[in-house]
Amino acid sequence: MSEDLTRRRLFRLAAASAAGAAGLSLSGCTDGTGSRPKVTPPATDGSAGPPFLSRPDLTPPHITITRHGPGGDSRYIFLNAPYSGPGHGGTIILDPQGEFVWFGPNTAAHHRMNFSVQNYQGHPVLTWYQGLVTGGFGRGQLIIADSSYKILHVIQPANGDLADFHEFVVTPQDTALITVYRRHSGVDLRAVGGPSRGHITSGVIQEIDIATGKLLFEWDSWDDSHPPVEVAESYQKRGVGDGGDGSAGRPYNYFHINSLAIDQDGDLLVSARNTCAVYKVSRKSGKIVWRLNGKKSDFMMAPRSKFWWQHHVRPHSNERLTMFDNAANGPIVNEMQSRAIILRLDTHAMRATLEKAYIHPGQTMLAGAMGSAQLLDGGRMFVGWGTQPHFSEFSADGRLLLDGDIEKGDASYRAFRQDWTGYPTELPAAAARHRTGGATVYASWNGATQVSSWTVYAGKTQTSLAEVASAHRAGFETAIAVRSAGPYFAVQPHDAAGRPLSRSAPVRMA
Repeated sequence: MSEDLTRRRLFRLAAASAAGAAGLSLSGCTDGTGSRPKVTPPATDGSAGPPFLSRPDLTPPHITITRHGPGGDSRYIFLNAPYSGPGHGGTIILDPQGEFVWFGPNTAAHHRMNFSVQNYQGHPVLTWYQGLVTGGFGRGQLIIADSSYKILHVIQPANGDLADFHEFVVTPQDTALITVYRRHSGVDLRAVGGPSRGHITSGVIQEIDIATGKLLFEWDSWDDSHPPVEVAESYQKRGVGDGGDGSAGRPYNYFHINSLAIDQDGDLLVSARNTCAVYKVSRKSGKIVWRLNGKKSDFMMAPRSKFWWQHHVRPHSNERLTMFDNAANGPIVNEMQSRAIILRLDTHAMRATLEKAYIHPGQTMLAGAMGSAQLLDGGRMFVGWGTQPHFSEFSADGRLLLDGDIEKGDASYRAFRQDWTGYPTELPAAAARHRTGGATVYASWNGATQVSSWTVYAGKTQTSLAEVASAHRAGFETAIAVRSAGPYFAVQPHDAAGRPLSRSAPVRMA
């Protein structure tokens, strides 16, 4: 499966996902036995219905978490399901137990990618890409939202370009490092069997001042101001997958920039999937300091350190890098397993060695695109398996601690463990259904992380509601049995100290 997402393919994936979902699933986790949980839909009559009765407009994909023993991280899980149709895919936050906390659905015009927590002006914020995904890259804009899920900034590239989804780094200086895909004409492609005057797509970095939109820095893989990355460095075959054939209608995607990070010394680390290489780029001159891997590597690659079609390269102390080694590019397979790896770089001897590899022990995970490798505290590794719809957490010694399965067709571009506190400004939601002797009331609050319990109010009119029941929070939507016949109900969330946080509008029992 390549990253090429045409409109026709998008609709096929959306239809397949909708058929598989049946609209009934919730997430869950095991009790440490390794078995998968049974998920009971909230609909009381046994018929198919929306996943959440209090929020029928939210239809996230089915996610199941399996634990393989004690341990693991207690932070939230951040995912996005970009390949589903409008309303089904989107940005996802799960709590440490695997229950939904927030779902931001895609729309027909905007598919969300690269969802993460970052810091802006000293505060944690949510960031993501939204727009179209076509030809293996994005054409859209980049979003910064605050803890109430209100959009603070919409970032556009300079020079009339459109933002790509692959990377969006908010720097400590409150600037944005972003990726752009740019077309060039009149390029000699004879080295890769193409025309003497063909068309290519290059990889571009821009640094944008978030407050003003001013362009502060730009680097283009095909820029003559530094020795460009030549098309002969690419492993991507012309006309295969999203590579393009070099014609005016299908420029040759020889570079395919897919991650960007600030190195320990302030220079930039640029990952190019289609050259199977990482480039260290001087932030002052724009010149390439060194190449890691690929056809022109400046490093000797020790046994098992070579990687293919990689994603999500990140620097760490002691000259170490983490990355997701795809080992495949769509139908092109170089190794039998994708893996998360830690590489150690000796920049004096110019030698790269493999420090650790994380390979799934139970399934053959071979991701033809996307993927992430997040090094956590204590040496644990959190892996998003890209086009394989899974995510995993490993201990420092490589033991599998957690497995997450995402509904088929809803693979996440990246997967992270991160801290987050959400205070939505929208009201909590409620729904009530008749049952013998009273009602079942359903309570939810999309995005709220501080809810510990719920209080239910009931009455004969919307203005005569009195407290009738309470219950601890039980996942995204809590079902509470009450003896009142209402017919009007409202719900109020409380935090762990018992303080009320908000209150829903009254609803009439259905």
